[in-house]
Amino acid sequence: MSTAVYTVKGMTCSGCMSKVTTAVSGLAGINDVDVDIATGEVTVVSDAPIDDQQVRSAIAEVGYEVAS
Repeated sequence: MSTAVYTVKGMTCSGCMSKVTTAVSGLAGINDVDVDIATGEVTVVSDAPIDDQQVRSAIAEVGYEVAS
């Protein structure tokens, strides 16, 4: 099992949380996505190694930026 944590800029409400959760959950192999609006942290869990670029792209496609 692989876990990765991303800090995402620009999330301010439950709608933001929902967009990011839906986008990342739709990626192949992702088992769980937990979004904490207060900290901006998005925790991603997968059975296989997580493709960092795919997660970053999915987040960018819904209008948010992953902090470097």
